[in-house]
Amino acid sequence: MALVKNSSEVTNSTIGENSYFNGKFFINGSLKIDGKFEGKSLQAEQLYIGASGKVRTNITAASVIIEGIVIGNITARNRVMLLPTSRILGDIRTPELIIQNGVVLEGRCIISSDLKHSNKDHIELEYAKDSLTLEKLFGKQTAAKEA
Repeated sequence: MALVKNSSEVTNSTIGENSYFNGKFFINGSLKIDGKFEGKSLQAEQLYIGASGKVRTNITAASVIIEGIVIGNITARNRVMLLPTSRILGDIRTPELIIQNGVVLEGRCIISSDLKHSNKDHIELEYAKDSLTLEKLFGKQTAAKEA
């Protein structure tokens, strides 16, 4: 397990091609993965998974760029960018999601600036605000004919 203890230490690390890392990885800098990472969690400020990179874990980061394979959920505070060769199996939570042509993604995407709470109730309230109905617009007779 690699751990950077304070934010003044900016670390740029690489898990190179033909390298395998297993465990937990916490880093207050950028991490590039061109090899294979499996574990319980992966946390970084900036994460880049290259075309030969394979990751099986849940990811938490500020920003994530993926060209390789990820099996696990991704939570990003700023953005997730999926490049054409990326293959994702898992859910994505982020305020900004960029998906290029050719991406394979199976999972749910939640695009929201509030990553800790569901927006379902908020969206349903917004939808119901005007309370427009067929009856209000055209009267009871028209609504009865439509039914």
